[in-house]
Amino acid sequence: MVATLALALSLVVMAPSSFLLRLSVLLLLAHLYVALRLFVAAFGTPLQWAVPVALLLLYLLILAGLFVRGVVGERLGDVMAWLSFLLLGYFSWLFVLTVLRDVALLVVEVSAAVAPSVLGVVAGRAGTDTAIGVPLLALAAVLLGLFNARRAPRVLDVRIPIAGLPKSLLGFTIVQISDLHVGPTIKKRYVQSVVDIANRLKPDVIALTGDFVDGSLERLARHVRPLAQLQARLGVYFVTGNHEYYCGVQQWLPEFRRLGFQVLMNEHRVLRCGGANLVIAGVTDFGAARFDAEQATSPAKALQGAPANAAVRVLLAHQPRSAPEAAAAGFDLQLSGHTHGGQFWPWQYLVLLRQPFVAGLHRVDQLFVYVSRGTGYWGPPMRFGARSEISCVRLEDATVARKS
Repeated sequence: MVATLALALSLVVMAPSSFLLRLSVLLLLAHLYVALRLFVAAFGTPLQWAVPVALLLLYLLILAGLFVRGVVGERLGDVMAWLSFLLLGYFSWLFVLTVLRDVALLVVEVSAAVAPSVLGVVAGRAGTDTAIGVPLLALAAVLLGLFNARRAPRVLDVRIPIAGLPKSLLGFTIVQISDLHVGPTIKKRYVQSVVDIANRLKPDVIALTGDFVDGSLERLARHVRPLAQLQARLGVYFVTGNHEYYCGVQQWLPEFRRLGFQVLMNEHRVLRCGGANLVIAGVTDFGAARFDAEQATSPAKALQGAPANAAVRVLLAHQPRSAPEAAAAGFDLQLSGHTHGGQFWPWQYLVLLRQPFVAGLHRVDQLFVYVSRGTGYWGPPMRFGARSEISCVRLEDATVARKS
């Protein structure tokens, strides 16, 4: 399980430079573990040596896609990425199912030692029989996860009860799109479907909470172009995620502005709605200071100069980790992403080692925090137990909400 923890944390927090090197080592150790356990189960059968050979090939193909796809042509690189990420997802399931199988075998063996007359035969055959099921179940999980990842994201209705909400802000709608990850496996067609869904909701504001690109401006400019069609009555607002910094934030920021986004870098805008003010603010990614000290995230700075009589203060922050600072600064609502809701089982449990929340609506003092499961996906094109979403956030009066 140590390797599982390390691999999950690598996927969530590392920058690409150290990430690829460490991931290759962790994957090697994990592959050796799976190869050993399945080799033992297949010992004495025709598949005995097929197991380690297949896992070695699997490992090499995953690394080839991760290390080489960026230096070949776009079309070949995309093919390599698809293959590598699908195999990475497949191996993730192989690893998890192998661990679960070992735990189950341990339980059976202990039980057989206590009641040998009942469980002795079962314990004797369990090793070989269950080993056959591991790769088959892994394949089934990958296919189901691929189907979930590639279909259009669902729209989730999120109600935020605000005490004393002015009538002019009742039903105020913010459509949140997060973690789109346009890159080698998410292209223009998927982006266009997201834009169409968001526009049909006719929101007051569209909030883009980071991690929109996984590649260079040169390769992805035409694939993000549909985002210029996003329409909201009071504007489209964008904050950076960690992947914008991985992919050259200084190139991407002018492009986002050209697409019509209002990029909020520790700053805010005041929206006048009837006789009430709503403040929408945004901070840079929680880890931005590692790339540029001048872009260190600061919810307090983002709210400086905002009108004291604002009815609602909304913060866009890519990572949920900004919540304690946002609550201290006086925000009412924070919209975040980054976690992907774990993307596929069981990684959602390990996200909590780095983030206070995985998905859904939470409270930190007076602050509501909504964490999107993400509109796209990263890495393996798989979703299992955490379907992609576009969040439709509506403000409502807290008194009315309690009565209903």
